[in-house]
Amino acid sequence: MAKNTEQKEKLIRFYRGTEGEETAVKLVDMAEQVLRSQKFRLSGFLDPFGQEIAETVAANYPELRVDFEGGYQGAERCRAIFVHGDFPGTPGGFDLDCVEARWNGQFARLSHRDVLGALMSLGLERDRFGDLLVASDSVKIICDSKMAEYLLQELKQIGPVGVECQRAALDTIAPREERCKEISATVASLRVDAIAAAGFGFSRSRAASDIAADKLKINWQPVKNASQTVKEGDMLSMRGRGRLEVAEIRGTTKKGRTALTLRRYF
Repeated sequence: MAKNTEQKEKLIRFYRGTEGEETAVKLVDMAEQVLRSQKFRLSGFLDPFGQEIAETVAANYPELRVDFEGGYQGAERCRAIFVHGDFPGTPGGFDLDCVEARWNGQFARLSHRDVLGALMSLGLERDRFGDLLVASDSVKIICDSKMAEYLLQELKQIGPVGVECQRAALDTIAPREERCKEISATVASLRVDAIAAAGFGFSRSRAASDIAADKLKINWQPVKNASQTVKEGDMLSMRGRGRLEVAEIRGTTKKGRTALTLRRYF
């Protein structure tokens, strides 16, 4: 027990002061509940950073394993399930469901932000639902089964537009297909504003402005300031512009700039 307490404090200390601190506390508590019960526990929906935390937690408890599912292939937000190695049965699954809200696409265009705002206005925390798959006249909302019932009853409007909701089968959701563009660039330094400008195709002043507005994340954590340094393997993300991977830092050019390869995912 003393060993587990020490492990818990170590993990929480590692994430203290980061955006992942609250998630780490929840996941460590969940892991310890599984250790005591020798069964399994299911998390809420986690973003990619939260999934990394779940993997780190599981790696620090050899008795546990962790699996993820988001409802369809390539899902960004997934639920984690911690399972004890001595659990004799099979966990009951990830308890996932899908609600589709539809509207008249001839008269209204709704965005991911509109849908997210409507769900939050119903009092829902972000970990209660997964990916929001928005089309021109509909959105598929990945959620757990209990939340599906609630949404079918309560989600009547998104922004100014009335919507009609029904269940949709998860197996009708096509796998996420990401387009990838490889970019060769040279930058004056490995500052995050320089990398973002080179990869997303705007000025460093625009990058600095977006960082100040908390629009840019690195490895799914907020960028602290424009001078923050990136390294090979880092992932930058910006809503509406996709993700940018620092695939390779190739070295210094004759003019003293840093040559690198970036992969931009749309």
